[in-house]
Amino acid sequence: MTTPDLLPTAPTVVVSGVASDSHTWNLVFLQLLVEELGYPVVNLGPCVPDEVLVERCRHLRPGLVVIGTVNGHGGQDALRVIERLRGVPELAATPVVIGGKLGVSGDVSRHTPALLAAGFDAVFEDGGEAIADFRRFVHAIPPAGRPALSGAAQGSEATA
Repeated sequence: MTTPDLLPTAPTVVVSGVASDSHTWNLVFLQLLVEELGYPVVNLGPCVPDEVLVERCRHLRPGLVVIGTVNGHGGQDALRVIERLRGVPELAATPVVIGGKLGVSGDVSRHTPALLAAGFDAVFEDGGEAIADFRRFVHAIPPAGRPALSGAAQGSEATA
């Protein structure tokens, strides 16, 4: 396997699961995808307590935080996590996205408005153009600061 070439000024991307989700395959996939796009990744793994995610992000100052979940409860955990991340002044402007199976009802668009309103920059729920939308979002990340968001990325249904 070849290591992808990193972009010269690429910010670090933190990939993490939520506290209630013990799945790892989705996080490995996200890490490989983001690395393929040229970004260095710190993968915190599954079952990450909120405090650990906040402290690691405070220390690393990532250019993007990607939260992936497949257990169906990620939408609930995410509301708590984003409040804590946005409550840290040095992380308040850090782009944060979430994706995967965010609920158990099968209604994939139900969680998106609440998660965006809570402070996520984009929500990528299962289905549709998930990976393509996520790739576009990641490509839009400048070396520093918030990415230029398109309407498609903000409300897309995709798996992050």
